[in-house]
Order: sequence, then structure tokens, then C-alpha cells
Amino acid sequence: MKVFLSELAESKLLKLSEYLIENWNLKARDDFVIKLTEKINQISVQPESCPKSLEINGLYKCVVTKQTTFYYRILSEQKEIEIITIFDTRQHPDQLKKDIKW
Repeated sequence: MKVFLSELAESKLLKLSEYLIENWNLKARDDFVIKLTEKINQISVQPESCPKSLEINGLYKCVVTKQTTFYYRILSEQKEIEIITIFDTRQHPDQLKKDIKW
């Protein structure tokens, strides 16, 4: 299945990338991108391989690192997967619901 990012997910990924470069280094950012790419490839082949989200109905939750999770939905008719948001797990869980407004 084709995987794409929502505007929110794109924005969050850009901010995370900038954060990693500014506060860590380019290697940390590149390592994260590799892990993220692996997870995206995983869900493109096996869309239901990640657990359903307990926080938000209708979404799946994919853990990329201990600090980062992305939430996605399967659009069966379009044969696509939309990554809704990328979430820093150190934030309060209520922030997730505010971000998504589902």
C-alpha cells in the first residue's frame, strides 16, 4: 500500500528533524530517518502489523523509538495509509488529542 504523510505529520517531522540536528547531530537525525523508513516500509506491506490505538479510535500506533510514535489510518478503498501525526511520547497524552482533533 502507498503511505503518505498528512500536513500535520509533515510539519511534526520537519520540526523533529531540525531538533535532532540542532540538539544532537546529523547522525542522530539520519539514524531516526532510517528507523522511520523501516517502520513505514513495514506498514506498507503489513498495514495491521501495529496495534490499534487505545487513545484514538480508528488509528493504529507505530513505535519508531522510545521517544517517538506515529499514528496512522488505513484507507482501504484508496489502498493507502495516511500517517496522521508523529508524536513525542514525552508529552502529555492529552496533547495527542489536541493535535489530531479527531
